[in-house]
Amino acid sequence: MIHMSIANTPKTATLDDAPLISGSLARAFGDDPMMRWFFPDAASREATLTRYFSTLFTRQYGLHGVCERTEASAAFWVPPEAQAKAVPDAETIQELMDILGDRAPLFRDAVGEAAQHTPQEPHWYLALIGADPAAQGQGHGAALLRSGLAKADAAGLPAYLESSKPENLPFYEHFGFAVREEVQLPGGGPVLWGMWREPHRPADAA
Repeated sequence: MIHMSIANTPKTATLDDAPLISGSLARAFGDDPMMRWFFPDAASREATLTRYFSTLFTRQYGLHGVCERTEASAAFWVPPEAQAKAVPDAETIQELMDILGDRAPLFRDAVGEAAQHTPQEPHWYLALIGADPAAQGQGHGAALLRSGLAKADAAGLPAYLESSKPENLPFYEHFGFAVREEVQLPGGGPVLWGMWREPHRPADAA
């Protein structure tokens, strides 16, 4: 059993947490194949990712999703009743396009392709989860994943996520996810694995 400390105990994220969350996620996704593809310049990647995740949190998921954090990690979930509202508005899209620069068309096409494979059944969507590499192995990501899955299970609903990092698949499989589909992103992008988890009864919990 992973020891739960104050540092890795999930708490509801507020917009005031944006600097902490965006910094943690920027470092967490620094070696993610999709983020490396969107932001190929290694020298500026962390700073650009910080802007990217801050925009997603403050303008999209922090307003319409279920966002939790620890001292070194964050997770953004979207329950089915919020999925229509969690779609970014035109101003948010423009801000993201400005951050992505000449990679914006690749981003647009990748998001469009992934959307075509999103399950239509009601589900809890794990949009993002990541832990600062300096704190990985300390139970931050697992604590956030358990917390979100408990909410999905309480609602009797499945959960869905996408990962472009094959090393992460066993971690999600440990929590009951299974690969549902492999999607090759257009424009020479990485493979995206869609993963699905049926709701668990309390006795089924890992």
